[in-house]
Amino acid sequence: MKKGLIQVYCGNGKGKTTAAIGQGIRATGHGYKVIMIQFLKGRATGELETLKRLEPEFKVFKFEKQTKFIFEMDEEQKKDLQSDIKNALNFAKKVLDTRECDVLILDEILGVVENELLSEEDLITIINNKSEHIELILTGRVLPESIKPLVDYISTVEETAHPFYKGVAARKGIEY
Repeated sequence: MKKGLIQVYCGNGKGKTTAAIGQGIRATGHGYKVIMIQFLKGRATGELETLKRLEPEFKVFKFEKQTKFIFEMDEEQKKDLQSDIKNALNFAKKVLDTRECDVLILDEILGVVENELLSEEDLITIINNKSEHIELILTGRVLPESIKPLVDYISTVEETAHPFYKGVAARKGIEY
């Protein structure tokens, strides 16, 4: 890739990860290699099953052992989670250093920052150390103000309605 930019999919609506995956699939269609590192996502999802079929062009990595939501964790589990996140971040840095892919997706990295498992400064360092040849995609609900000037695309996914509020539980194949 001649010039890799930085994309963000953020907001409280559904579809940020799906949008990032769609961008990754588009890239593989043009011969680019994609790596996605998922954070704070313990549950298996349908799209991950599909992405296995795209290997080795599109690889997905998860480092976290916890399957609970962060608000359900005790202090020991949060400590373990922080260790897993550190391992994932070290891997992301290695991928950026070695240019192992053309597109790197850090799925829910903004949630890691929001939950204070990574500082804004650490994320800024990752962004600033990105090779100019790698497209970097970040997802999560809240985009810190300090990050906005560093990115090229910001797409906000807004929730205006959701079946959860009508008592409809998450559905296999639709929400996960």
